[in-house]
Amino acid sequence: MIDQFPNFFADADSDYNNANFVIFGIPYDKTSTFRYGAANAPSEIRKASWNFETYRFETGVDFRDLKVHDFGDLPVKDLSPENMIKEVEKTVLRFKKDEKFPIAIGGEHSVALGVIKALKEEEFCVLSLDAHLDYRNEYEGEKFSHACVIKRITEEIGTKNVAVVGFRSADRDEYKNALEDKLFCMDIFNINRTGLKNILEELKKHFGKRKIYLTLDIDVLDPAYAPGTSTPHPFGLTTFQLLEIIDEFAEKLIGFDIVEVCPTYDKGETSLLAAELIRTIITKHYYKTLKNK
Repeated sequence: MIDQFPNFFADADSDYNNANFVIFGIPYDKTSTFRYGAANAPSEIRKASWNFETYRFETGVDFRDLKVHDFGDLPVKDLSPENMIKEVEKTVLRFKKDEKFPIAIGGEHSVALGVIKALKEEEFCVLSLDAHLDYRNEYEGEKFSHACVIKRITEEIGTKNVAVVGFRSADRDEYKNALEDKLFCMDIFNINRTGLKNILEELKKHFGKRKIYLTLDIDVLDPAYAPGTSTPHPFGLTTFQLLEIIDEFAEKLIGFDIVEVCPTYDKGETSLLAAELIRTIITKHYYKTLKNK
């Protein structure tokens, strides 16, 4: 039994220069509004990552054969939301210059904006999987709140390049504005009525041939699967529905983040799930792209 785990993501031991994938933590939760503690998620997810076998029998890929580097955590914990976003943007611009595939571990959802700002010169779409629309213009006087992140992202890359899937909570005006702005937003109830496969077909038409950045708020899942999150909401996706979405778009990804894990509020289940999702998305992307080059 290991009493103390290394403070890096398991098997992400490639050096930076040779790595294809770069994992980095963004321990930030200054705009959290219900449960605090998402800043602790990067370290807890790293610990949980040591639980898994490296071989993925469904793809034949061994995680140890991939060139993955853990960059560590960004020094953002005490920054203002705006300065945190600037620090994330600066870091991801370096990754982009060095042709790395960025993988951010939040932290609250506002951290995703910094990544998007760094990548925005490329032609791509953002797929947000989230229990909430996050489309407010400001929240509690803060326009860089986690509750405003999708609104800020649409201002960077255009509303037509963003899709929110799995939401089941929104303010009345927020929802009205999203519809008026023609934001592609698919609620969980429509997914269950229509069927996920049909929704995936709609998403594929919406994205076309464009690349995709995935921002994955863990609260898109039902709290039965992910209780340790900042703003849990019932009636969410199942883990297998999430896997189906990931499998559909893994090949097109240019990066992803996992946000809003709040380790204080469970016994490690959600950190474990987040760690496995990171490994799964990396290996599926590799299997569908790099392996076949």
